Amino acid sequence: MPEELSLTAIVPATDRPPTLERCLAALRAGSRTPDEVIVVTEPAGAGPAAARNDGAARAAADVLVFVDADVVVAPNALARIAEAFTRDPGLAAIFGAYDDAPEAPGAVSGFRNLLHHHVHVAGEGQIASFWAGLGAIRREAFQAGGGFDAERYPAPSIEDVELGARLTASGARIVLDPAIRGKHLKRWTIGSMVRTDFGRRGVPWVELVARSKAPPTALNLGWRHRLSAGLALAAVLALAARRPRVAAGAVAVFAALNGELYALVARRRGPVQALAAVPLHLLHHLTSVAALAAGLARSAGPADGK
Repeated sequence: MPEELSLTAIVPATDRPPTLERCLAALRAGSRTPDEVIVVTEPAGAGPAAARNDGAARAAADVLVFVDADVVVAPNALARIAEAFTRDPGLAAIFGAYDDAPEAPGAVSGFRNLLHHHVHVAGEGQIASFWAGLGAIRREAFQAGGGFDAERYPAPSIEDVELGARLTASGARIVLDPAIRGKHLKRWTIGSMVRTDFGRRGVPWVELVARSKAPPTALNLGWRHRLSAGLALAAVLALAARRPRVAAGAVAVFAALNGELYALVARRRGPVQALAAVPLHLLHHLTSVAALAAGLARSAGPADGK
């Protein structure tokens, strides 16, 4: 049996989040605890890409485990990470998912966190992406890849997705294991959801695809997601054209197509929140369509000089 690798947990906390102590307590309470914990609190207000890079530069372990400060890891999360790297010497990185029991109240928080869980469970296996909310990378692979692009992503964005794409392009192998779980403590509002989907994730992701000239392979860009976005847009256009029956039909197909997600919300949060999930999901897809248009427009403009 190969010797188990050492783990450094890196927690970016430059915004001093109130959830930090719960995050650290969970890391200390697991069946496999990290050999080292690095909490990055300075400089105040620095983005997560820069904070994670700073923590990685100070880490001494074989594997860097990135955990967001608003995530409470499951008791077996780090044990599962350590086992995966020990069992598979060719594995460069691995990441998990939020659990299916979000703590924050309200329909928006329930929908958003369960959507993340649902997408990651469906995407299990080898993947050309990375998630730093609860993800781990071999230290040598992280160093060889150049770390997170803190210059391009000074604020929370797709710095983890971009790193995953870059690692994969260099031949590294990344796996999504949704059994590696963490509870997300964030409270979502409609405003924060739209801002994240549009400005922090959507537009930068479109620019990344355009810049790399690579086919879209993100977790949420499979055929079901694309068809759902088309149906959401069709419903809006039908309403604008005063064709309510066509709009209702598009929404009905949309709801049937995503029935597994709404059934999950119903099981975990009840029927009222499951009903609310449908318009929230429509909004999520419409925001993605808007981000696609804005991202393509920005990508067609002058180069950013990087």
